[in-house]
Amino acid sequence: MDLAVSREGWAFWRGARLRCALGRGGVSARKCEGDGTTPVGSWPMRRLLYRADRVDRPTTFLAASPIAPDDGWCDAPADRNYNRPVKLPYAASAECLWREDRIYDLVVPLGYNDAPAVPGAGSAIFLHLAQADFAPTAGCVALALPDLLAVLAEADETSLVVIEES
Repeated sequence: MDLAVSREGWAFWRGARLRCALGRGGVSARKCEGDGTTPVGSWPMRRLLYRADRVDRPTTFLAASPIAPDDGWCDAPADRNYNRPVKLPYAASAECLWREDRIYDLVVPLGYNDAPAVPGAGSAIFLHLAQADFAPTAGCVALALPDLLAVLAEADETSLVVIEES
């Protein structure tokens, strides 16, 4: 089952139309680190990470593990762990996954630029929770909590997030 995402901010899952937030720079077939775009393509859902202090482990067929306060994601193109999880504090630039704004209470790393990671091609592309106002993301796809839970309930290691260019 694939989650199809249009550049107009709509996701489609099992016949349902779901509002979503995309990157502040729109969508792009030429994603670069820091450009704020959501990359065009078909990206596998790798696993689920969740804040166990805030949410119960959701029903899903994806591998799932709780996020810890020292979990991060390396976004430094020159680092050997670029676009990979790391422990904080980390010597190179890394995004903290333990956030106060709740958008990473449920987060699914997508298989974008990870096999292998190409320095500068973009990192930390996730499916995660949207802000209440569906504000743009830094390049991720974000859904409302009920919609993300519905997707997770049926997602497995073969599920894709398909970002459409037009």
